Amino acid sequence: MSETSRTTFGGRRAVPPNNSNAAEDDLPTVELQGMVPRGVNLQEFLNVTSVHLFKERWDTNKVDHHTDKYENNKLIVRRGQSFYVQIDFNRPYDPRRDLFRVEYVIGRYPQENKGTYIPVPIVSELQSGKWGAKIVMREDRSVRLSIQSSPKCIVGKFRMYVAVWTPYGVLRTSRNPETDTYILFNPWCEDDAVYLDNEKEREEYVLNDIGVIFYGEVNDIKTRSWSYGQFEDGILDTCLYVMDRAQMDLSGRGNPIKVSRVGSAMVNAKDDEGVLVGSWDNIYAYGVPPSAWTGSVDILLEYRSSENPVRYGQCWVFAGVFNTFLRCLGIPARIVTNYFSAHDNDANLQMDIFLEEDGNVNSKLTKDSVWNYHCWNEAWMTRPDLPVGFGGWQAVDSTPQENSDGMYRCGPASVQAIKHGHVCFQFDAPFVFAEVNSDLIYITAKKDGTHVVENVDATHIGKLIVTKQIGGDGMMDITDTYKFQEGQEEERLALETALMYGAKKPLNTEGVMKSRSNVDMDFEVENAVLGKDFKLSITFRNNSHNRYTITAYLSANITFYTGVPKAEFKKETFDVTLEPLSFKKEAVLIQASEYMGQLLEQASLHFFVTARINETRDVLAKQKSTVLTIPEIIIKVRGTQVVGSDMTVTVEFTNPLKETLRNVWIHLDGPGITRPMKKMFREIRPNSTVQWEEVCRPWVSGHRKLIASMSSDSLRHVYGELDVQIQRRPSM
Repeated sequence: MSETSRTTFGGRRAVPPNNSNAAEDDLPTVELQGMVPRGVNLQEFLNVTSVHLFKERWDTNKVDHHTDKYENNKLIVRRGQSFYVQIDFNRPYDPRRDLFRVEYVIGRYPQENKGTYIPVPIVSELQSGKWGAKIVMREDRSVRLSIQSSPKCIVGKFRMYVAVWTPYGVLRTSRNPETDTYILFNPWCEDDAVYLDNEKEREEYVLNDIGVIFYGEVNDIKTRSWSYGQFEDGILDTCLYVMDRAQMDLSGRGNPIKVSRVGSAMVNAKDDEGVLVGSWDNIYAYGVPPSAWTGSVDILLEYRSSENPVRYGQCWVFAGVFNTFLRCLGIPARIVTNYFSAHDNDANLQMDIFLEEDGNVNSKLTKDSVWNYHCWNEAWMTRPDLPVGFGGWQAVDSTPQENSDGMYRCGPASVQAIKHGHVCFQFDAPFVFAEVNSDLIYITAKKDGTHVVENVDATHIGKLIVTKQIGGDGMMDITDTYKFQEGQEEERLALETALMYGAKKPLNTEGVMKSRSNVDMDFEVENAVLGKDFKLSITFRNNSHNRYTITAYLSANITFYTGVPKAEFKKETFDVTLEPLSFKKEAVLIQASEYMGQLLEQASLHFFVTARINETRDVLAKQKSTVLTIPEIIIKVRGTQVVGSDMTVTVEFTNPLKETLRNVWIHLDGPGITRPMKKMFREIRPNSTVQWEEVCRPWVSGHRKLIASMSSDSLRHVYGELDVQIQRRPSM
């Protein structure tokens, strides 16, 4: 075969990748078909003099499309829904001899078959599901169009042109950034993949820019507000930039499955230079401690301006930023918190806790971890790639835990599929199933190398799964959306289904458990206040007519909320004698001096009690975490709380510790009231109070929140918030 023919028939033609919304290539203003005869002046044909997009926030386009909250002076519409455009010509438009159309273009290499070049025909009637432009008004030299986009079109920033046909070719308006149009997902459109049919849910999961994140531990649930700020100036462009950085092909940006999966990978910086660097080692040099952030705006804007990952995040920060990304683009989203969340490296549905023969935890063999809590996101969408019934809420997680198809990302995994054990469906359902449904297994590692299963706790993992309630700041329990109640026949069936699909348990625990012991053990932790001593009470109850002697072991650790211990600050062994049908309480004093020097980001203490009954060799094991009660920041306001009027915000913090706090940063945020800001105090002495005053001018009316955080070298995770009702500016 000759060299020429090899070139001609060398396979598919290579088209440059079209993966940047920001990259542009202008369409020609004149496209002629051959030569123009002498004496013909193209200016005599219909010419566009101006284009009006009705893009002010009070205009019908933005109000009807629920985009009036965006701090952006461009037209922002939602797909599948009509909007208005007015075109002014150099002379009156005559439909018998004039032919024009509107064109939308995205990216550098637009192609009609890829949806990146969209010619919009003038039609007599708009058709559902199709692009079209209907003339709704003709007046003098102006034409008003009602333009409808496809409910499947690409989501992003389009360039707009008006093209006029002449016998000699096409005359097109020149590139005008003022006519750029953002098209977003549309939860109000029945034909859109993200359609949500409940108005209150749409207001909560798309339009609410302030959320509540639940953390702490299951018996001591803590809350903090988070400013999503999805409408703030620059955030929409940053969300599009995030997809550009991922080099996501523009043709895939109309699919919420692909968009949420790319977002899941890009919100963390592992392997793709994404938005946030995760850090769980309590060292935050050259960055901001995760607990200091009050919202997503600072993080996203810093990422956009520096074009480098921002330091640092942990699960609730990743979830907060990811929620902003999803809501900003129009995908309904919420943050969920799973208490006692399993990080199961191989999704084998087992958390293996190995014990020494004396009952102490063997840290070398114990590799799985149980997080006190873990935050991820849910995004609402149809799943045409899955069987019917698995659409709706999808779990998506941007905290980098495990690799998925070569990148650190997770989801979207159908919550309905997880509940029923259908872990064969993409994406990452086995991992999420394990997070909420693993068994906790205590295994004694004997000196002769054998392993003996001592106890199986099937109810510890996924104890409670919650999200913010609709229209309020309270907690909504959604555990039953992920799992059936323990002990129900359906719960057993879901587990068996998961095992059938390959989530195998390597260790058969059925029937291996020892018979129930005659002795019960439990313990309670007193309300623990930061910097104060408190007690831990262990109760042993003998249910038999036998007398027993028990050797018990207490290990107290400072732990990361991920369940990984940092340091053991107390260990104690004690013997207990139990008379028949009796109980005994042992009290252990935990002194502030024992734990204060080791504290971590979230001041979480983990207690592990194991006991061996000497007569029967039975092992009893219990573990509990407690989150120290920490001081709060006080926020006060004075002055009129009216849009456009000055009001004074005071932030106040008192140091309750016996030590001086150094390098103290206080962050303040309030969507619609103030841009995020911060102030540093070199030190705050014991029992001293610092105050910080700022004058703010609100620009959004209604129920708003002021959120503050404090971080220092030795104390973090200090918050405060204040609900504020901002009144509209009185009309003149």
